[in-house]
Amino acid sequence: MVHQQRSGGRLSRTGDTRDTDDMSRLLAPRLAYFAGVARTEHVTRAAQEMEVPQSTLSRAMVRLEEDLGVDLFARHGRTVSLTPAGRAFLTSVERALAEIERAADEVRADADPATGKVAFGFLHTMGAETVPGLLHAFRADHPRIRFSLVQNYGEAMLEGLRAGELDLCLTSPVPDAPDLVARRLDEQKLRLVVPADHRLAGRRRVRLAEAADETFVTLEPGYGLRRITDDLCAQAGFRPRIAFEGEEAETLRGLVAAGLGVALLPPPPFPRPGVVELTVTAPRAAREIGVAWLAGHPDTPPVAAFKKFLLSKRGTLLPT
Repeated sequence: MVHQQRSGGRLSRTGDTRDTDDMSRLLAPRLAYFAGVARTEHVTRAAQEMEVPQSTLSRAMVRLEEDLGVDLFARHGRTVSLTPAGRAFLTSVERALAEIERAADEVRADADPATGKVAFGFLHTMGAETVPGLLHAFRADHPRIRFSLVQNYGEAMLEGLRAGELDLCLTSPVPDAPDLVARRLDEQKLRLVVPADHRLAGRRRVRLAEAADETFVTLEPGYGLRRITDDLCAQAGFRPRIAFEGEEAETLRGLVAAGLGVALLPPPPFPRPGVVELTVTAPRAAREIGVAWLAGHPDTPPVAAFKKFLLSKRGTLLPT
């Protein structure tokens, strides 16, 4: 197909990204105007339908053709008809406008106070009991708000906040960063988990130093619970000898049950056979749980409602 091309086109077609960006900035405001004129094939009628001055619409079409360097319309007095280039361009323009409308509908729906969406991240250890209970309680008053749930370790969730992928996250340790806002909500005691036939299994309480010669199973470096484990062992006067590193606390508990080591873990959602959970008396073994969000980031109504709900759970977030 051969398109009639104007001389003196304004933009080069070198394939450079900057040329593409410039073209997009020039064309975007005029695409809806073009579609309206193409649909009616009459500038005056299109101007009336779109409620813009006819002169504005006419100038926009002339500039659009100049910027493209291609005739999109054939003029016939007060009416116009699309050239072959115009028809080809219209197909892509209608597709682009439909995609823009779909995106606009989606973001409006996500921000709706009654039916909007919250992107919520939380630690794996909170997925079996704590988070389902929170969501159940919240939806008693907000039954139609939707959630996009992400389970991950702390640092990954903080990056999700920074990337705009999450609105809120429950994490530990509570972050202290200038670009984030964080509030402490609760504290969770950690236990030394040992195999059922372990030499310490008959005890109820233990000092962490008594496990200095044990083999540990832990979460991988970068996980908040791993940092806490390392810090507590250092306070107890030793560096843990690590045999296995994993990504999920219940997997570690299974490794302990198999006799592969001991672990510092939060309480399980349900009792696990094959292990004994010991209270650590020294050093004080606990982790803070907090909610974090991106500083200066405006909240949609559903996010604001869920944030307020979480903050109301200070001291009662975790089951006792």
